[in-house]
Amino acid sequence: MSKVYSNILDMVGNTPLLKINNIDTGICELFVKLENLNPGGSIKDRVGLQMIEDAEKNGSLNKGGTIVECTAGNTGLGLALAAKLKGYKLILVIPDKMSQEKVMHLEAMGVDIVFTRSDVEKGHPEHYQDLAAKIVSETPGSFFSDQFNNPSNPYIHETTTGPEIWNQMDGDIDAFVAGVGTGGTISGVGKFLKSKNPNLKLVVADPIGSVVADAVNKGSYKYENGSWLVEGIGEDHIPGNLNLDIIDEGIYVSDKKAFEMLNKLLQEEGILAGTSCGTLLEAAVEWCKAQKEPKKVVTLICDTGNKYLSKAYNKDWVEENL
Repeated sequence: MSKVYSNILDMVGNTPLLKINNIDTGICELFVKLENLNPGGSIKDRVGLQMIEDAEKNGSLNKGGTIVECTAGNTGLGLALAAKLKGYKLILVIPDKMSQEKVMHLEAMGVDIVFTRSDVEKGHPEHYQDLAAKIVSETPGSFFSDQFNNPSNPYIHETTTGPEIWNQMDGDIDAFVAGVGTGGTISGVGKFLKSKNPNLKLVVADPIGSVVADAVNKGSYKYENGSWLVEGIGEDHIPGNLNLDIIDEGIYVSDKKAFEMLNKLLQEEGILAGTSCGTLLEAAVEWCKAQKEPKKVVTLICDTGNKYLSKAYNKDWVEENL
């Protein structure tokens, strides 16, 4: 590559698209967008940078200010990348089930981390979103980036991720499969893709125990203390940034199948992917195999598997937990 970047933040986005060749997808073709190649290792680099830049523009974040976020780790890393270079302090509230590698990466960047429980639902004072809001109320001059409700989240995917996919596929795409953590990716990408092709199918891949697929398939949901091992996707409520109206179908994926797909992805395609990618790939393959006519389908490698070596790629951990 001949281009020299002047700042690592300029390297966020414009990730490559790769065709899946060795995993059986029936009569369909499956492509993955390699968001793991962003400088911070995940798709959330896009969101972290956009939320900070928009807050700077609208005056919500001032020089030397403090950013507060609740995160499963990747948005925290995306925020940290931009916050450190721009001179902001960052406080992150993180559920206690997050991987050791994500935590160590954040600690290495000098982020203030507040751990909280992952076994409570929204509304509980120790739920990571509720605790983050409390910290904001007690921290003068702080900015709550609030990825679950901040419109900058779906906006960056509508204006970058979606158009990139459309252009890389030359407009020849029949379905897009994504998970839901905040709802920003599927809502933003989906809005753009459906503006180009109203017949395109949006499919949500959801861990068993989460409420999102039920909300899509049944029009209602009830959280029943569900739990899952994949990180970054699955919810006990419907996030403010999730546009359910544009999603066509929800596919339920067990942790067992997700982790099996992660291993298959590495062994057969050479892709070291994060845990949520196992859920997405399993759902995408299932959707592909159910089709009666050839389709072209795109999903995401949301983050790198380097963040999960002590869990998803640790045989002892997998045997003990699955």
